[in-house]
Amino acid sequence: MTAAREDKFQRILDAATEAFAESGYHQCQVSKIARLAGVADGTIYLYFKNKEEILIRLFEVRMGNFITRIRAELESCQTTRTRLRAIIQTHFSYMANDRSLAVVTQFELRQPNPSLRAAISGPLRDYFRLIEGVVQEGIKRREVAPVNVKLARQMIFGTIDEATTDWLMARTERNLLNEVDPMLDLFARAFDLPRDLTKVD
Repeated sequence: MTAAREDKFQRILDAATEAFAESGYHQCQVSKIARLAGVADGTIYLYFKNKEEILIRLFEVRMGNFITRIRAELESCQTTRTRLRAIIQTHFSYMANDRSLAVVTQFELRQPNPSLRAAISGPLRDYFRLIEGVVQEGIKRREVAPVNVKLARQMIFGTIDEATTDWLMARTERNLLNEVDPMLDLFARAFDLPRDLTKVD
């Protein structure tokens, strides 16, 4: 894809994120996405077959960027505690910095359409494997007692995911990043992680 096409592709994804968050996936018209992207309606169909493909590609691209960012953060982490903190911090930061994307991810992607669920399962599995890898490494390093890795991942992802949804639905605006350390403490207690010896009481 040329630089010009890539730029237009990203503009359409950005516009779709805003449009889906504002109008909802089902109510949103492709013409609104085109208008926000500053392109003709027909241009959308040069990049995407239909509205569903826009939503799918939006998730694939944004989740791909998200996974890349987490992996980069994990490279400098030395313990299970710091790895879990990197996951929580990156997840919350990614959502807090783009509320429209958070709305689309938490609400608009939760569609009953089987083909849509199947299409977005790949990026989600990548995220799940990443979390499971952190737990498995923790067990290997004896920082985490032997546990069911899948259940541990479900607990970690489910807690982060639910906290994000609660933040979006809260009547009073609050800083999602303020919940990073309390959530880390929760996980640390659940997995009986070694204390962070760099902290001074």
